[in-house]
Amino acid sequence: MSEHIAPTRTPEFEARLKKRYAAERRFRRLGLAAIVFSVAVLVYLLGTMTLNGIGGFQRAELEVPIDFTQAGISADPATMASDGAVQSLEGQGLPEVVQFFAEQSLGDEAAEQLGAQAWRDVADAIAADPSILDRQETFWLPASASLASGYAGEGSAEMQALAQQLDEAGKIDKNFDTGFFARSDATNPQQAGIWGALKGSFLTMIVTLLLAFPIGVLAALYLEEYAPKNRWTDLIELSINNLAAVPSIIFGLLGLAVFLTLFPNLRSAPVIGGMTLALMTMPVIVIAGRNAIKAVPPSIRDGALAIGASPVQVVFHHVLPLALPGILTGTIIGMARALGETAPLLMIGMRAFVASPPDSFTSPATVLPMQIFLWSDEIDRGFVERTSAAIIVLLLFLLLMNGLAIYLRNKFEKKW
Repeated sequence: MSEHIAPTRTPEFEARLKKRYAAERRFRRLGLAAIVFSVAVLVYLLGTMTLNGIGGFQRAELEVPIDFTQAGISADPATMASDGAVQSLEGQGLPEVVQFFAEQSLGDEAAEQLGAQAWRDVADAIAADPSILDRQETFWLPASASLASGYAGEGSAEMQALAQQLDEAGKIDKNFDTGFFARSDATNPQQAGIWGALKGSFLTMIVTLLLAFPIGVLAALYLEEYAPKNRWTDLIELSINNLAAVPSIIFGLLGLAVFLTLFPNLRSAPVIGGMTLALMTMPVIVIAGRNAIKAVPPSIRDGALAIGASPVQVVFHHVLPLALPGILTGTIIGMARALGETAPLLMIGMRAFVASPPDSFTSPATVLPMQIFLWSDEIDRGFVERTSAAIIVLLLFLLLMNGLAIYLRNKFEKKW
């Protein structure tokens, strides 16, 4: 029996082995450095946005005690429960009452720096609890943009001195602004909110999903399961792949040329924005759907056909359920990309200043990325902070969508 003889490790072999190990170590260090650099950039970005965004979720407010027993304001329960509560209180002189007690508590100079719409916060509180009118209540009402800048250490020296004086007296403070999530856009950063843009994004995404998902999935099923393999299907596949790589502003030009020509009265409406974004999202869904359908083993189809299932039953009872996790993941990723787009929506007029939330799919609206774009163009520090806060909300929205994609993939995923 012959003995196994180990190969001789010559100096040349040792040198090549050492060189190969050194190259592997360098590659590992480069990979680790790339990960560390990416994490550092991400932490810096999120840290900067968070630090700036903290101020965006707050606003400078003045303390104003109001004795309603001396105000002469009454509240009809039926009126307070309706949409006309604010108008009724305005007609009874609530703005003047708020200004009067602000002058008594803060002084004439500081009272002039009360927000012009501050009385609406008082009106909303009365509508929610009419018993306030039977007692004295202390409110924290929004200050003017000038006083807010002075409180932040910016603006004129006069406003900074006034803000310091009020701060020493405990009459001004920065409080969490719950109304930031309930108000719409405004020219005053103290009164600006994101609800209008957030609702516009919801409505636009609903239209996008209702159009892009069924058409994209059916197109993927037809191309993968039914379409004959010839030059025409090759051309269609090439066109879909090219459409997925087309710059998004091109889809905005298409929406401007087609949809606004057909529906000129719906400019800046969520339905037009949704149709435009559906054009951009559909190729992504088709490509993701085809890849998911290709991943289904042919044995699944053969087994279903062998037990007597029709081709349609094979597709909808076996292939589609197994491909659904991949399709849903691709759809959510495509929708997340559409949510962050601004260029296509610029072309169809969703850059408008919209001071009230949209009531329907055909009402004038804007979206969250567009709101961020508009606020970032302002020079007021208050809008800079609001911009960072809106970016945080958008990132959370995208995180929820990606989390939903992972959940749906795990929920519908099947092993075979």
